[in-house]
Amino acid sequence: METVTERPPAAALAWGSLPGRLRVLYLTASQRGGGWLAEAFALDRAADLTLVEVQGVCAGVSRLRDEAFDAVLVSHEPGEIDTLELLAALRAGGSEEPLVVLGSESEYDFASACHEAGADAYVRVPGTTTRMLLWLIARAVERHRLIRENRRLSQAERRRLRLEHDEAERLLDQQRRLIRGLGSRGEPRALDVPPPELPVGPELPVGPELPVGPELPVGPELPVGLVTHYRELLRAYVIMGSGNLAAEMTTLAEMLASNGVSAPRTVELHLGALEELVRGLGNRSARHVMARANLLVLEVMVHLGEGYRRRLADQRHPPRQLPLVGFESAAA
Repeated sequence: METVTERPPAAALAWGSLPGRLRVLYLTASQRGGGWLAEAFALDRAADLTLVEVQGVCAGVSRLRDEAFDAVLVSHEPGEIDTLELLAALRAGGSEEPLVVLGSESEYDFASACHEAGADAYVRVPGTTTRMLLWLIARAVERHRLIRENRRLSQAERRRLRLEHDEAERLLDQQRRLIRGLGSRGEPRALDVPPPELPVGPELPVGPELPVGPELPVGPELPVGLVTHYRELLRAYVIMGSGNLAAEMTTLAEMLASNGVSAPRTVELHLGALEELVRGLGNRSARHVMARANLLVLEVMVHLGEGYRRRLADQRHPPRQLPLVGFESAAA
């Protein structure tokens, strides 16, 4: 039996308010029907409610499978319908509609059992009003909307993070191939060999948002102190940016230049440290790390170029001791 109540035009649905329209399934085993419930809703014109009544569990499950409803009302009738078993079966079968149980037993005795079986609310009919029942249905509908929205947003967030990590891996791979093509052919490179699985190194004061990954494999031509210094600088740069690390940049450029590290090898050092940092992010976003890392390697290249330019200028124009005052003629 389908009972459609006459309602004025429904208002737009908003959070924290009664829905303008509701399509509700009323499952009962009683032969007297749910006309009393339809009449009760008809007297309260707060919502445009369509009540679809079915008798029996099989008929109710069949309607749920074939049609969409905003909520389901289940009549608790001991001896005719095992309400708790029905609720558990509906949830186990994948039903996500809000379930509200209508009965005559005390809420203190039966409400907790209904919640544990999967119901959203239990209503003692003799002790409630039509408006209260409408609000209970509306709150149950709103709760399930929030659950679905939260699930959708969580899935979208996981998909976005997965795409970010895939994009970071692609960029790292493209940069590795570029450096392999630019580097000298006979020089051994650390990125040509997959890094071994190493234990987690000592904690560094880099802030709670950046995990500490395993120790970076050191190439044969790079000092361990230089690699460690770069790893620490990369983590600090990701957190702080370039504004507060000008002195550290100058120190790093001097270390690279004094060790004769070429630009391709410097980029290899950067990619190795960045790869370890991205791997340690887990399910956190990699976009911010990749953006800051790109700025870092650009700034490092500028400082390194300036360092080698100064060394070349010193070689072409080495410092010359000027004669002391009063000894100009002797020097001549």
